[in-house]
Parts: sequence; structure tokens; C-alpha cells
Amino acid sequence: MALWDRFKESASQMQTQLVAKKNDLKSGAFRDASMAMCALVAAADGSVDPSERQRVAQLIGTNEVLQNFPADDLRRRFEANLDKLTADFAFGKVGILQEIAKAKKKPAEARAVVQIGIVIGGADGDFDKDERAVVREACYALDLPPHEFDL
Repeated sequence: MALWDRFKESASQMQTQLVAKKNDLKSGAFRDASMAMCALVAAADGSVDPSERQRVAQLIGTNEVLQNFPADDLRRRFEANLDKLTADFAFGKVGILQEIAKAKKKPAEARAVVQIGIVIGGADGDFDKDERAVVREACYALDLPPHEFDL
């Protein structure tokens, strides 16, 4: 099986796992960490073009797991995180990783945040090295071993 086919299957399995846990993923920490993760993945290469911003915002609005929260609120949080990253990527990333780390109190939520990062990263058909690297950093912020997610 080609690497990409394995990745697509893995991302699909992660989305299925997320949907199964949907009722457990309703906290503010999960919401905030998820939006921080989405912004971090979108800006992983240090910049965000308008089409990428729109694509990720669309994915957020249609992701079944995130429907526990108002779409407008999620989009506002995503955009605010992106603004931090585009203003100063290195400094913004520190704050974003701190936001993601808030989910580590609940292991199921922490894992779900990482899974969302992987699903968002692979949604365009290419989970590139920059996206993998920031999701790996998020694993460390959440005290999760990256190898658990094949990172």
C-alpha cells in the first residue's frame, strides 16, 4: 500500500475515532486547543495564503466533532490564532502551543486535539513535513508521545 493510501486510511480512522468520542469533547479547553491546533497546522510553513485560510475554516465548520460548538465562535477563535501566527510566527507559536497544552488535563481531549491536527493537515492531500513537525511539537506540549500518532 502506498504511503499516501496508508495516511488517508489513518486519517479516516482518526476521524471515526473522533466522532465516536464527540460527546466527551465539549469543554472549553478542547475547543480552544482545537482551534489553536487548526491555526498552527494552517500556518505550519510560516505563512497562510487566503485559500488555505478559507479551506481550513470550511473544514472546521463541517467537522462533525466540532459541531458541539457554534461555528461562528470557532471561526473567530481560529482567525484570532492565525492573526497571532501571521504577526510573528515564532512568538505566536509559543502562545499557540500554550493554548494547545491546556487540553493535556484530559488525555482523551489531548489525543483528540492531535487527531484534529492530523485530519486538518491531510485534508488537502498532503500532510507535509512542516505540518507533521508542528503536530509533533503539539504532542510534546500535550505530554503525548508522537510515535503514538506515527509522527
